[in-house]
Amino acid sequence: MANPKQKKPKAELPRGFQDLSGRSLELRKKLLETIGAIYHHHGFEALETPIIERLEALGKHLPDVDRPQGGVFAWRDDDDDWFALRYDLTAPLARYVAENRQFLPRPFRRFQAGPVFRNEKPGPGRFRQFTQFDVDSVGTANIQADGELCLILARCLRAIGFADDEYVVRVNDRRLLDGLLDVVGLEGDERRGDAMRAMDKFDRLGEAGVRALLGPGRKDESGDEAPGLGLDAAHIDRVMSFLLANKGQDADQLLSQLGQLLDGHGPGLEALEDLARLAVLVKSDAEIGHMIRIDPSVVRGLGYYTGMVFEAELTFPVMNAKGEEVVFGSVAGGGRYDGLVSRFGGEPMPATGMSIGIDRLVSAIISRGDGQQHGFDGPVVVVNFGGPDDVAAMELADMLRRAGVRAEAYVGDAGLKAQMKYADRRKARFVLLEGEDERARGVVTMKDLAVGSELAQDISSRAEWLAGQPAQQEVPRDQLAELLLGFQGEQM
Repeated sequence: MANPKQKKPKAELPRGFQDLSGRSLELRKKLLETIGAIYHHHGFEALETPIIERLEALGKHLPDVDRPQGGVFAWRDDDDDWFALRYDLTAPLARYVAENRQFLPRPFRRFQAGPVFRNEKPGPGRFRQFTQFDVDSVGTANIQADGELCLILARCLRAIGFADDEYVVRVNDRRLLDGLLDVVGLEGDERRGDAMRAMDKFDRLGEAGVRALLGPGRKDESGDEAPGLGLDAAHIDRVMSFLLANKGQDADQLLSQLGQLLDGHGPGLEALEDLARLAVLVKSDAEIGHMIRIDPSVVRGLGYYTGMVFEAELTFPVMNAKGEEVVFGSVAGGGRYDGLVSRFGGEPMPATGMSIGIDRLVSAIISRGDGQQHGFDGPVVVVNFGGPDDVAAMELADMLRRAGVRAEAYVGDAGLKAQMKYADRRKARFVLLEGEDERARGVVTMKDLAVGSELAQDISSRAEWLAGQPAQQEVPRDQLAELLLGFQGEQM
């Protein structure tokens, strides 16, 4: 009996995930190096934790709690223990500190980069795996630690290349929001959590969307009904007055206005005092302090925040999937999570930290037009004509690499036309030819694909190559590396 035909696997990327290559990975590497250097320069130490944690160690802090297993990818092993892919880098840090607290200095200052995973409904620009780069101070309640992180965040964005009119670091305090919910009489952790999540969507949904979530409810982007909290109009107005408080005032005036909206509720008043101290602290940094501003609409969706919260927003316009011009939006955020470590037992351990979204930054840089300089970011390609020339091509590429030039010799079996097409697909700006004649004269023919009107795939022979003078030149072999290094510096 013949075996049934075996079904072939589907070559299809899972929804909510993405393949990355080329310039995106180059940008990610550069961002990690730039940000990591700033973290290290401020005295933080590197840490790496596994991508898998016990489910109970992660806790239930994600904003999309209606997803399976609270929004995480989780499974049970043969011993009936539950494990999960980490949804951020903060919960694993809390586990690490709780497990090793007797060996760690206080404050424990660490930074860490890596992929995180969320079992959320995917959508445009919303993925189930993304890279975060975190920095945290664990073991201090001093507001100076929060201020330092805000300043570091501003420095990172400036070092990446964003101008002062292209970003802002916005700061608020969850205790202000707790006081506001006390004023409107909202009780119960679940309902208060729903209110926080509704307010956190202010930037995305606008005033009308948040009003609907606080009141009767609304339909989300997929058409599903999102139930509302059922607050009356007067209480919704008070919440919206808080979120829309005039951000153009100086810090003292804004905090005074917020205090009036809180009707003297205790935790909120303590938060106002801390925000006033923070404003003075960051203002003392004349270089970057002006990039940090108090903004009552900052909420942060994660449930473990207990005090100050902050967010970095890129303010330049981009086109969304619908062809509409919108502000790019948030690329980083953080805050104080004083109760996360103590979940594991032991004495209280105050902590504050922040996370930069590396994939969001890559998208921002490409959206702004910085991601590809002239469209040529591949290596120099050395053409291989076969026979004795294949060794010469390898030697030429090796010589360039030793000098610091990114270069490769073509290692396939195709002819010149296919090699030119290969160079074009590799986004190579320069293609090099060194045949017997060039070697005898000590020169290399250099083809600049950014110059000249002919297409690379139209070149089918060495004679055609040599005839195409406008986009090529002969360069002395001993000067080639220096010339290419100059162009390579322009591409970076």
